[in-house]
Amino acid sequence: MSGFFDAFGGLALALLGAGLAAALSGVGSAKGTGIAGEAGTGLLCQDPSKFGKVMILQVIPGTQGLYGLVVWFFAIFRMGLLGGDGLPDLTVQEGLQYFVACLPMALGGLLSAIAQGRVAAGSINILAKKPDDWSKGMVLCITVEFYAILSLLASMLMIINISK
Repeated sequence: MSGFFDAFGGLALALLGAGLAAALSGVGSAKGTGIAGEAGTGLLCQDPSKFGKVMILQVIPGTQGLYGLVVWFFAIFRMGLLGGDGLPDLTVQEGLQYFVACLPMALGGLLSAIAQGRVAAGSINILAKKPDDWSKGMVLCITVEFYAILSLLASMLMIINISK
């Protein structure tokens, strides 16, 4: 076991961090879009003409999954996995750096997508009761999006600054 950890421990930690960024952000987006979709189906049963606006509100919590995938891709690119030169030789310290760098997107993506799904569901309720004010619900959704963008930015800046 010690030999495995010495040989692959850094790479394993780095891949775990990158994988968590993609997976947890994706889970959050699935949950968030599901919450908004449930609210949207109720409205669409009553008024199918609002499909376009409901779809926009439902899609918004899905952006975190995309941000997580961007962090995953950028991390594996920086690790050297896409160069075609075989597995990179990362120290445990370098692996920990990648792991920690991916955590803001992993946790920020998970939690902000779920929160944004709840806000989007509330915004669909605005659309149902006051259709002319639906853009106010969009602004509320964008407020939550700001924190997902901060998570993306934090992870990207940390990954960029990992020295090889």
